[in-house]
Amino acid sequence: MDIEQYAVEQGQGAPLLLLHGNGESSDYFVHQLEGLSGQYRVIALDTRGHGRTPRGTAPFTIDQFADDLLAFLDQRKIERPHILGFSDGANIALAFALRYPQRVDKLILNGGNLNPAGIKRRVQLPIELGYHFVRRFAAKSPEAMRHMELLGLMVLEPNLSPACLSKIQAQTLVIAGTRDMVKDRHTRLIAASLPNARLVILKGDHFIANKRPAEFNQAVLNFLAGDRRKEQMDG
Repeated sequence: MDIEQYAVEQGQGAPLLLLHGNGESSDYFVHQLEGLSGQYRVIALDTRGHGRTPRGTAPFTIDQFADDLLAFLDQRKIERPHILGFSDGANIALAFALRYPQRVDKLILNGGNLNPAGIKRRVQLPIELGYHFVRRFAAKSPEAMRHMELLGLMVLEPNLSPACLSKIQAQTLVIAGTRDMVKDRHTRLIAASLPNARLVILKGDHFIANKRPAEFNQAVLNFLAGDRRKEQMDG
């Protein structure tokens, strides 16, 4: 690993790793650090090129972020954590579980997608337009290059098939908002394609962990504690 990943940690117990979304940082999970650390050792990372973690020289891809995560776990001597990923963080968590299944305990996927077509078109179109615009200036402007790389993660990745999810044996919680930017049928496809998944839909948008932390945290705690309900909807 050519970078040192920034992380903030709180609490004791089984490790629970938090992976933020595109263009964000570990700060997104302020309510999870507070709300989940009473029962778990909660560790929120800044992904490569995000927050306080440097960009480095390795590829800026979801697979690379998964490899970065492996290096981080090895460095911290964390063998098999629970992993909670939000948005692109959920996509990193999926990539990690596929590449290193023996290093995942339980998996929580909040607002993830298998491919760009899983995002509602009204959200995805401006991202695509922005990507093609900044790409024109990326060779001359470091700032344009940074924006191109960030937007490229959402335009070009991920590229997973529903069939490949059958390889993931970890118990998984798929959680999304009623007004999520990920298409509802896409979220349900992810849950249906995972052998040991359950689905929770909470009232709210893509950012339910930050906007409705009490409900979100309770759903996570119920799942980690072994709640066997397959699906629930709030409001």
